Amino acid sequence: MVSQSAFATEQAEIVKVIKQYESALNNSNADRIIDLYSNTPTFMPQHAPAQIGKDQVYKAYKGVFSAIKLKIDFAIHELEINGDTAWVRTSSAGKTQILANEMTINEGNNELFIFKKEAGNWKIHQYIFSTNQARK
Repeated sequence: MVSQSAFATEQAEIVKVIKQYESALNNSNADRIIDLYSNTPTFMPQHAPAQIGKDQVYKAYKGVFSAIKLKIDFAIHELEINGDTAWVRTSSAGKTQILANEMTINEGNNELFIFKKEAGNWKIHQYIFSTNQARK
């Protein structure tokens, strides 16, 4: 059985990855984001097919950042660890700037991260999100 302090350390490491992901999103840094993903990632963005593998995931983020600029914050609601796998339920809120017309809109999503531990480090293995904003 894992000690309470070891479990708290694992949780803190996962939270750190989410905060690094948040920073990379807000800085439109696809290179940093892909470093946070596992060797065999899946990114499931809203209104798009699943992006599978490092190349597809990287290209998807590059495409996102060519269209929008994010300024969001994540809130963590649940975090569970089971061996070398973990899942985290989050929500995010903030603003999105549409680069084509410089319009700024409210941004908000529900997210689910699945993490895997690779070579001793927690990595985002699968990530899915959907808006929690009302349709206009």
